[in-house]
Amino acid sequence: MSDDPFVTHRGLLFTVAYEMLGSAADAEDVLQESWLRWADVDQAHVQEPRAYLVRIVTRQALNHLRTVSRRREDYVGEWLPEPLLTSPDVADDVELAESLSMAMLTVLETLGPIERAVFVLREVFDVPYDEIAEAVDKTPAAVRQIAHRAKDHVAARRPRMRVDATEQGQVVERFLAALNTGDLQGLMDVLAPDVVAVADGGGQVRGAARRPIVGAEKLVAYILGGLAKFDVRFVATPAWVNGAPGARVEVDGNLAGAMSVTIENGRITRLYTVANPHKLAWLDAEAALAR
Repeated sequence: MSDDPFVTHRGLLFTVAYEMLGSAADAEDVLQESWLRWADVDQAHVQEPRAYLVRIVTRQALNHLRTVSRRREDYVGEWLPEPLLTSPDVADDVELAESLSMAMLTVLETLGPIERAVFVLREVFDVPYDEIAEAVDKTPAAVRQIAHRAKDHVAARRPRMRVDATEQGQVVERFLAALNTGDLQGLMDVLAPDVVAVADGGGQVRGAARRPIVGAEKLVAYILGGLAKFDVRFVATPAWVNGAPGARVEVDGNLAGAMSVTIENGRITRLYTVANPHKLAWLDAEAALAR
């Protein structure tokens, strides 16, 4: 392993940036900018390289957040985070896996940039308040208030039930089996009656709904109708997506999307599908994540 602290902590730094931005591409840009700043530092005088690097990455991610928030206002249809192919081991760290989930990342999108940074650093990475204060240019007292407010905001919107990876995998398998065979009853059985389906096609994918679909009957009609209408070879295979069992989707043999779900009482309550071709680059190799 390299002696360079940046290389040593790269997985952590990428994870921090990704959780703040919801985009692997933007996280990589942040890491590149952060590395250039780190290269200019007199590293011999840095007493705690890990904390110093997290501070650099946080500041760069905040700069990016302010830029991309304007870009997302003009986005066509629903905006979802960029999906990551993850190792099954990520699920062993329950808190990390939950923080990476599509459900949690979409909740984090409803926070302001500083609130999001404070929440991620405190709740996911357990960074001390004084270190967060340095990273976001606030006093420790202000950071404590922001952290409390952000935690309450997230708690009111996050999924109510925590499901272990084994149960989620079983539900996903049932869903995919029904989906791949066009089994209407099988789909109805695995979807909650009030399921909400959100698709992100970025305005570039035919058949991707631009608004959420609510209700199992509407969703099944939409899915089966779409498959019949477009006459394509559709295959969804199990994959670890954002720290939990999900699926990779292929159409006519080409990667076409990723699916992620939220489950309560053995049924899917939320279905997230990312099909925007510009967001699929991280589904071919497992992302290196750390906490």
